[in-house]
Amino acid sequence: MAVKNHNSAVHLGFVWLVVSSTVLLQTSDGHSWKKHSLPKPCRNLVFYFHDVIYNVLNAKNATSTLVGAPHGANLTLLTGKDNHFGDLAVFDDPITLDNNFHSPPVGRAQGFYFYDMKNTFSSWLGFTFVLNSTDHRGTITFGGADPILAKHRDISVVGGTGDFLMARGIATISTDAYEGDVYFRLCVNITLYECY
Repeated sequence: MAVKNHNSAVHLGFVWLVVSSTVLLQTSDGHSWKKHSLPKPCRNLVFYFHDVIYNVLNAKNATSTLVGAPHGANLTLLTGKDNHFGDLAVFDDPITLDNNFHSPPVGRAQGFYFYDMKNTFSSWLGFTFVLNSTDHRGTITFGGADPILAKHRDISVVGGTGDFLMARGIATISTDAYEGDVYFRLCVNITLYECY
């Protein structure tokens, strides 16, 4: 009789465990909870930055250069390789309020990008806008994947200083112009969700 009561207790305990696990899973998987909406943006800014890639012939105008490439690759020209896989470039590009390269700069875009995919043209960006104009003083820092062939790409705003202290948000990047492997211009539409 003791064995029969023991089996009933084990069976009842197992049933309780299954039922409680099911209830917990249904409430913890996100389907039963209301989805949280994003807060309203606290600030929106649009800038352009202009990247002139060093190619031996443009030392005076160049704002970026390759500092690393796969073994055997040409370190001064971005040519001869599919997708530039493995190339690492460092840049110090002028930032303008419009898409004119000769407009007065409001700051510098400083950082790096490397081409990180073998099968398509894509890079990873890590950079900071260093702004020093009458309208904006401080920095905004960005990081994320840049699938270059997509018309619009989102990367994260991961921080800032000055007017943009601890900023968080999204930057939508689009290629505004490019001239082969010598020049490209990016439009950066910044939407901040945390402003202090």
